[in-house]
Order: sequence, then structure tokens, then C-alpha cells
Amino acid sequence: MGKKGNKDRNEGAMDKAKGRVKEAGGSLTGNKDKKAEGKADQDKGTLKEKKGAAKDLLS
Repeated sequence: MGKKGNKDRNEGAMDKAKGRVKEAGGSLTGNKDKKAEGKADQDKGTLKEKKGAAKDLLS
């Protein structure tokens, strides 16, 4: 793995973890908005991880 994509992969992992917590909290409290926000954070994290992997492939 290259170093260029490390930041994106790390931020992506954090976004995914944060999203899982929000989604779980939203499920427990019945807050559909918080649950949806959590899913969106997870998707954003996945995209950042893929961006980091792409940077490594291109470097």
C-alpha cells in the first residue's frame, strides 16, 4: 500500500465507524433521520476508502 491514500482510507474508516454508531442510535431511539444520517456517513466513508485505494494504484 502506498502512502498517498492513507489519509483518505483512515478518514473513510472513521466516517464508517461514526455512521454505524449514528445508525444504531437512530434505530434504538426510533429516530429515522439519525439512522439515515448514519447510513450516509457510512457511504461517504466507503467512497473515501476507495479514493485512497485509487490514489495508491495511481502512484
